[in-house]
Amino acid sequence: MMTLNEAFAARVKAIMKEKKITQYKITQETSIYPSTMNYILHGKTKASNFKTMALIIRALGVSVADFFDDPVFDFDNLEIE
Repeated sequence: MMTLNEAFAARVKAIMKEKKITQYKITQETSIYPSTMNYILHGKTKASNFKTMALIIRALGVSVADFFDDPVFDFDNLEIE
């Protein structure tokens, strides 16, 4: 089981790899501090707010619906904190 933050990080990393987007590019497009982005990508944040998530999802070039339409977000796979 994954936490929601770990699932979010896994999905972000998968899309970054698929689209060949760097962490640096995401931080430049979102104005999120590199250290904060690093914590998010390693699932070390307790909870990301939706605004931060939306900024990252937009920088990845996908819709919110497409981002969350992934088995990693199935409730059977998530440990809701």
